Amino acid sequence: MAFRTHTFQQNGFEIFALQDTANNTQVEIIPTLGAALHAFTIPHKGQPLNIIDNYKSLDEQQQQLTKSFKGVKLSPYACRIPYGQYKWQDQAYQLSRLAPSGHAIHGLLYDAAFTVLETISNEREAALVLQYSYKGTDPGYPFAYDCRVRYSLQSNYTLSVSTTLINHAGTTIPIMDGWHPYFTTGTPVDALELQFASEQIVEFNEQLVPTGQLLSCKDYLQPQLLKDVQLDNSFLLHFTHPGPLCTLFDPQQRIAIDFYPDHNYPVLQVYIPPHRRSIAIENLSAPPNTFNNGMHLQQLPPGGEQTFTTRIQVRLA
Repeated sequence: MAFRTHTFQQNGFEIFALQDTANNTQVEIIPTLGAALHAFTIPHKGQPLNIIDNYKSLDEQQQQLTKSFKGVKLSPYACRIPYGQYKWQDQAYQLSRLAPSGHAIHGLLYDAAFTVLETISNEREAALVLQYSYKGTDPGYPFAYDCRVRYSLQSNYTLSVSTTLINHAGTTIPIMDGWHPYFTTGTPVDALELQFASEQIVEFNEQLVPTGQLLSCKDYLQPQLLKDVQLDNSFLLHFTHPGPLCTLFDPQQRIAIDFYPDHNYPVLQVYIPPHRRSIAIENLSAPPNTFNNGMHLQQLPPGGEQTFTTRIQVRLA
């Protein structure tokens, strides 16, 4: 059987690995650190190549997590909520977990220790199912819910990531889902090309918070070289577009990374960090500050659940 799972310790991390031995492909996840995607390693020119920009050690992760949020789960909201304040069902809430900027950033689970529910290996996949049961401990989000994440490595260098949120609060709750992987081919971002199916960009103010306006932007309907391009933006995806909805392409290495989000991930967030050695390509269920602006906000009824899925496939040209 080509697919198998195993665990190992490395640089302070306990890592769960999903393997496709037929294609020499391995995905690595760190459940206890926000269900983080740590590696997606493929064979390239006779050598293993990890296309995920990760933390090299536990010490680095602890020092850098709240600056870069590499690979982690973003729940029950992503991006920022100004000053951690919002209203829900005519009640004001104040989130207690704030960044140095004074804003709430990237949810409450980015450093949560997820529990392993199941490992799966058969002729179709190697998979890992994780769960974190949030008990409503932050007074700014007093709503109990489960966050269940399923990583599945499949044939043809394909990774599927599904997140299911289950409401245990006894009342309808606001939710937003996302995650924060950074991608690299070993080539500087300035030499990469990006293409995605969007004709609208979310207008941001100086705090990177949506103004409520959508602007026309068709720049990335065709591949665009990222040389000197600055990106920290949200784009609305056009789901009638054939093929992958986003492609990151390395012309030098002849590597393409294709993204296939489902309809519950209508927002593509793209961020190029200052070092420009990797690029964050984030599938989100809504733009930033959705708890206040209501743009694509999901409302989960008592006992209800919602699943969000994206698929990433690597092509070697």
